[in-house]
Amino acid sequence: QVQLVESGGGLVQAGDSLRLSCAASGRTFGKLAMGWFRQAPGKERVFVTTINWSGSSTYYADSVKGRFTISRDNAKNTVNLQMNSLKPEDTAVYYCAATGQGPYYSTMENEYDYWGQGTQVTVSS
Repeated sequence: QVQLVESGGGLVQAGDSLRLSCAASGRTFGKLAMGWFRQAPGKERVFVTTINWSGSSTYYADSVKGRFTISRDNAKNTVNLQMNSLKPEDTAVYYCAATGQGPYYSTMENEYDYWGQGTQVTVSS
C-alpha cells in the first residue's frame, strides 16, 4: 500500500504561482511513477502531468505546458508541482497519484493504483 498526502493548495490571483507537494509513504518511492490530475467543478478528472521513476522523463497536458513543472525527490519521498502563471481555468481539486506498474510515466488515470485525497486550488480573476 501507498499513502499519498497532498499539500500546498490555496486561493491565489491570476498570474500568481503556487507549489503543490505530495508526500508518499508505504512503499519504495523510487519504484513509483507519479502523476498529478485535477478535477474542476462539474467536470471529470483529467491528466495534468507525470514523471517517471528517476525523474528523467516528464510529460504535460497541453493546457499546462510551459507553466507547470513536475519534479520529485526520491530521498524525501516527495513529488512537487510548481504552477506558474496561474489562470482561473486552473481552478480545480488537484490529486497526486502513483503507479507501480513500471518505470515509465503514464498519462492514463486507470493505470494509477494509489491516490491522494486532493488539494483545492482556486485562481481568481
